[in-house]
Amino acid sequence: MNDQLKPKLRPHEAGWIQHNGQRVLYLRERTGLSDRAVALPATLAPILGFCDGTRDVERLRAAFLLHSGIDLSTQVIERILGQLDEALLLESPTAIAAQQAALNAYRSAPYREPHLAGKAYPAEPDALTEMLRQFSEPCSDQAQQEEVTDSKGAVRGLVSPHIDFARGGHVYARVWQEASESIREAEVVVIFGTDHMGDQGKLTLTRQSYSTPWGVLPTDTSIVDVVAEAIGHDEAFEDELNHRSEHSIELASIWLHYTRNGNACRVVPILCGSFHHFVAGVADPADSRLGVALAALREAIRGKRTVVIAAADLAHVGPAFGDTTPFGPVEKAMVSVADRQILSAVEQGSADEFFRRLREEGDRRRVCGLPPIYMALRLLGSSIGHTVEYAQCPADANGGSLVSIAGVVLR
Repeated sequence: MNDQLKPKLRPHEAGWIQHNGQRVLYLRERTGLSDRAVALPATLAPILGFCDGTRDVERLRAAFLLHSGIDLSTQVIERILGQLDEALLLESPTAIAAQQAALNAYRSAPYREPHLAGKAYPAEPDALTEMLRQFSEPCSDQAQQEEVTDSKGAVRGLVSPHIDFARGGHVYARVWQEASESIREAEVVVIFGTDHMGDQGKLTLTRQSYSTPWGVLPTDTSIVDVVAEAIGHDEAFEDELNHRSEHSIELASIWLHYTRNGNACRVVPILCGSFHHFVAGVADPADSRLGVALAALREAIRGKRTVVIAAADLAHVGPAFGDTTPFGPVEKAMVSVADRQILSAVEQGSADEFFRRLREEGDRRRVCGLPPIYMALRLLGSSIGHTVEYAQCPADANGGSLVSIAGVVLR
């Protein structure tokens, strides 16, 4: 830790657990660079709040003393910082070197390996085909019995979940099946995915191709380079390593490849960072560099048969996501009503109305699909659509938390 004079925490995952009868805070680096974790007793955990890059060890000691009344020795603090550094939880030369090595490996690989293969879905192609077929068969029967209210025109875009297939498979199946004809005819598919690790208002590109158990979906690097040139290469690829483990685009790619019967097409994978500062009113996404990226992307796909996908979930509510009380039937019904309101804006093809509704409510339902849906609607421009399926998926063992999802086609 000699080089880390003023320690600053890197992005991480944290949660409280019980260990040997003691409440401890469990932390691990969230991008998958390290398989190590750090557990701090509840009495020591507040020291992490002072690791913001402004204090050396002595100032950390003084701040923690004022906060807790506990006078830690510098040796104890250095030991804590050393463990954090070894787990790549601090901004330090150790983390920088690990990140650069991982990025070099990612870029030099022949393609991006499926991160969730063998975990969230089968890695063996026939087994995966059978899994998705089982989700799709009931949808085929349902589609034959229903009259589609808006079937004019080719599908130009869709909202697809990025929740796991076990909970959301039937919604994936409905929306991808309705869009199947246009998906099979597409020359280029643009996929906007939620970047759960992304910085605010940031788009992250990659030239690497996504692979699935059926083969490789080649990234259209010519289109990627046009967008990167517009927003600046440093900004476009600064967080490229997020693509390695982010699941949103990966899960959409699985259904894309399946719907095309294993036939490849060119893909433009774009991760979208948080819109929190836009929702808070600090800025407007329509006036940001997102507009520059969209203009470049729109020009790059001009004349190509293109389908635009937003890999996006909706609300995340209940104790699992920080709410103080479980959501019962009444609260779940209220979530459904609020979801239907923003889905109405999506069906109208209105990015502005979709964003306005979420800003007005302060995004209190934590709609993690806000950025990719907004970007897809802006790119599509004039469109009209309908929601083919909506569901609320359990998010804890007690049923008091949920993630809502929907499948929307846009024509």
